[in-house]
Amino acid sequence: MDATATAGRTSAPLGRVLLAELRWVLRRPRNLLALVLLAGLPVLLGTAIAVTGGPGGRGGGSLLAAVAGNGLVLPVAALVLAQTLLLPLVVAMVAADALAGESAHGTLRGLLLAPVGRVRLVGVKAVGVLVMAVLAVAVIAFSGVLTGLVIVGGDGMVTLSGTTLPIGSALGRVALAAGWSAVQMAAVGAVALAISSLTEHPLVVMAATMGGLIVFGVLGTIPALDWLQPLLITTDWSAVMDVLRDPISGDTLVTGLLRAGCYLLIGLSAAIARVVTKDA
Repeated sequence: MDATATAGRTSAPLGRVLLAELRWVLRRPRNLLALVLLAGLPVLLGTAIAVTGGPGGRGGGSLLAAVAGNGLVLPVAALVLAQTLLLPLVVAMVAADALAGESAHGTLRGLLLAPVGRVRLVGVKAVGVLVMAVLAVAVIAFSGVLTGLVIVGGDGMVTLSGTTLPIGSALGRVALAAGWSAVQMAAVGAVALAISSLTEHPLVVMAATMGGLIVFGVLGTIPALDWLQPLLITTDWSAVMDVLRDPISGDTLVTGLLRAGCYLLIGLSAAIARVVTKDA
């Protein structure tokens, strides 16, 4: 009877598979180190601003200057800086380990032969990448709030429009910025996961993902290629600063979410198509 029951099982319990994947992701030393380094970014940034009184200058410097004596702007400023390089790098690293890393270590073959559907396997790996993306953004936001209140100081938030928000509304703006950035990083993770399904070399996944984002960033600065900007995932990344305006200008934020959703759908679909057709 036991043999019949075992043979009749077509899939492993989803909860057990998800728990095993999350345990693997969250216990990996370099993932933990990455979270620690991300937590240190707002501390370093806030300390430097508190000591120097804030930078002058134009562009990004104006955002950093707004942090001086205005601590709850710090987590948003840290997210703006981190999402250009550090956050995509961390997400790409986890996505590279998810499929390419498993393949490089010879464990992906066992997963493909295990009683877990291949679509479900991609879904479980995607959840692991998503959890790490959300954690990475949350760590920066939480560290930024604490650092802003303790080191930088300030009561509430002075917006870029010149109005002052109470601390409750200010924390809501920080949460909105963190959620928006998490969606963008989830989209990057989906694309990286699709690339991860095509190779056995994790470094190739990281190089391709980061290289693609750099190319997108460069293309977005060329006026002659303005027609291409709606197709680039990085086009609206600076829109996260709109949460610091009063009232919030939501058009660009919504457009950025829709674009990220398209990349998320395309990336996951490509990863599923590749894993389903992959030889065990």
